[in-house]
Amino acid sequence: MYNCKSKIAAEFIDDQEILDTLAFAQQNKRNRELIDSILERAKDCKGLTHREAALLLECDLEAENKKMMALSMDIKQKLYGNRIVMFAPLYLSNYCVNGCVYCPYHHNNKNISRKKLSQADIAREVVALQDMGHKRLALETGEDPVNNPIEYVLESIKTIYSIKHKNGDIRRVNVNIAATTVENYRKLKEAGIGTYILFQETYNKQAYEQLHPTGPKSDYAYHTEAMDRAMEGGIDDVGIGVLFGLNRYRYDFVGLLMHAEHLEAAMGVGPHTVSVPRIRPADDINPEDFSDAISDDIFAKIVTVLRIAVPYTGMIVSTRESQKTRERVLKLGVTQISGGSSTSVGGYVEPEAEEDNSAQFDVNDRRTLDEIVNWLLAMGYIPSFCTACYREGRTGDRFMKLVKSGQIANCCQPNALMTLKEYLEDYASADTKAKGEMVIANEIPRIPNEKVRAIAVEHLSELTDGKRDFRF
Repeated sequence: MYNCKSKIAAEFIDDQEILDTLAFAQQNKRNRELIDSILERAKDCKGLTHREAALLLECDLEAENKKMMALSMDIKQKLYGNRIVMFAPLYLSNYCVNGCVYCPYHHNNKNISRKKLSQADIAREVVALQDMGHKRLALETGEDPVNNPIEYVLESIKTIYSIKHKNGDIRRVNVNIAATTVENYRKLKEAGIGTYILFQETYNKQAYEQLHPTGPKSDYAYHTEAMDRAMEGGIDDVGIGVLFGLNRYRYDFVGLLMHAEHLEAAMGVGPHTVSVPRIRPADDINPEDFSDAISDDIFAKIVTVLRIAVPYTGMIVSTRESQKTRERVLKLGVTQISGGSSTSVGGYVEPEAEEDNSAQFDVNDRRTLDEIVNWLLAMGYIPSFCTACYREGRTGDRFMKLVKSGQIANCCQPNALMTLKEYLEDYASADTKAKGEMVIANEIPRIPNEKVRAIAVEHLSELTDGKRDFRF
């Protein structure tokens, strides 16, 4: 029997339940009455079960699919407004002992350049990222207990937080490293990380084991149960995801939602973010070798239904996707994007030579951070560099309660505008600054609370005098 409260992966990711769910979705994909009833109830922004979401994903009724898109956009606007959170990945090392067949870091790949940043290297990369305007990083490493032990990760986090250059500082480090122990998660929490991120890749156990033939990551249960251990170690903001294209997308879509349901039931709070990467070309990796790759239309449908199913969860799309694709899914539910990204080890101080390639995957959107900020502003979005909730302790269930009550807008809206103003003053091109000032002027009246609005106006004016990092 399906039991999402269990902490045993084989129980909360129940293969038979997923297969039954997919059969239910197939049987009812044109059941207009049932689909409309689900969409009507979803308007309350309380989310859907994995079975209901699977049915919406399978639905092939044109009118109902249009209703879904409209609803996802309404939910996105209601809960997140026009804010889009900005971040950049920082790869520390690509040494890895795993044999993952879809990743160029796999230990059998003799073509890729193996690199590891020293603490001095990290300091230089952080300065380069600060000079772009970034405040939030996603730290990445391969899995290698000799080259990338937890002590190296902890020291790197300390180095990142210590660098203050001009008006720049990295205010939040999210961490995407291999599954580890409760003790190590506790150390990461004590180091001041934001969100712990780990992708399942695929929830199909048989496919998972074929894709991960060797190395510690080959242990399906240990990997799948990692978020439980992270939360036991005190990390209450976690980010989950799959790599679409490795396995049947419908199966992994349901598994992703079952994982979210499990965390909500067993740990008291669901995932803080969901990432939706698709497989991309990379050294030694050809996406055409994976027959389950998904189209742009299916990708957009996945984003649409996820926004309806898990309305209070942030959704991340990286520079794996093109400008055109990112523009499409921003409207449908995405809340965080990377900008000016390097997927090589380092790569921000100076571009990596082609013969020294250490990238995990090819970047599709190669625009600079300023170009992406300008693009977002031109579409009416608020590029946000905010990290206030982490630093004010609004994480886990505390964050979710504020979101569900609607009160989070009184924090997020002014903080987003404040950090946008910081960016405009310190890093923006003239055209980006002009667009940004116009957006700020238009958005100030939309701050719900009158008192908060007045304080925001006061502090926005002080930013021109060199004051930084006010936060609600």
